[in-house]
Amino acid sequence: MGVWELLLVGVVILLGLAGVLVPGLPGSWLVWAAVLWWALDEPQALSWAVLVGSTMVLLLSQAVRWGLPPRRLRTSGATPRMAVYAGTGALLGFFVLPVFGAIPGFLAGIYLYERLRLGGHRQAVTAVRAVMRSGGSSVLTELFACLLIMGAWLGAVIWG
Repeated sequence: MGVWELLLVGVVILLGLAGVLVPGLPGSWLVWAAVLWWALDEPQALSWAVLVGSTMVLLLSQAVRWGLPPRRLRTSGATPRMAVYAGTGALLGFFVLPVFGAIPGFLAGIYLYERLRLGGHRQAVTAVRAVMRSGGSSVLTELFACLLIMGAWLGAVIWG
């Protein structure tokens, strides 16, 4: 697989990550489809292992999401700008504190947005709780699964 094709797969994965944050878009399935494209074009044991692992992670995240409250983020005051802050925080956290930094990064992104909007620490913490209770945990679960898949793909491309 050439550099340009790998770049296109990476772009589709990034679009999928953004799609997770936008209600109604099939973000996680875009990420999976990008890994499938890469595995079909690069038929090696490692690429197939990443594809199988990605499938398992997505199925597990879907099972976990069924047990969480449904997405009702609009009622909690969540906005597209908040999604940008949360997604950026999760992505930065994923790389700063490898893998598990995505969770505090996601929460920190929501907190920062609410702190800038509301101006106080207590109000921001209350708003973060409200967002997480009204579906933010579902978004975080799906985003974390997609970040794991992205990390596995990136690791396989760089070190595989």
